[in-house]
Amino acid sequence: MPIRNLIRYSEIMFARRLSVERIDTAGDRHPCPIRWIDNFAMRNFTNDAIFDDTLPAGDGLLEAGYRVPLERLQPAMEDWFRRKGYLKPGERLEIAEIPR
Repeated sequence: MPIRNLIRYSEIMFARRLSVERIDTAGDRHPCPIRWIDNFAMRNFTNDAIFDDTLPAGDGLLEAGYRVPLERLQPAMEDWFRRKGYLKPGERLEIAEIPR
């Protein structure tokens, strides 16, 4: 069996797929690089198990379980991105569920 058949990234690892975008000062949207999202997911700086059900899936994409509340995820990620210097003053983060 070819190795490409052994490694499959699941479309259904978690129930929800979320877009993670940086909104610049002009209002333009940019997908957050996966390295930013992965940094947040791996660091677990909040020590809050509620964010354990997340998986970076690509630039601007995060998979999450239903127990991950978007109203807590967005400010936690935005705070982390600001502390890392990823977001500049006047920029903001927007997280939205992508319909399947």
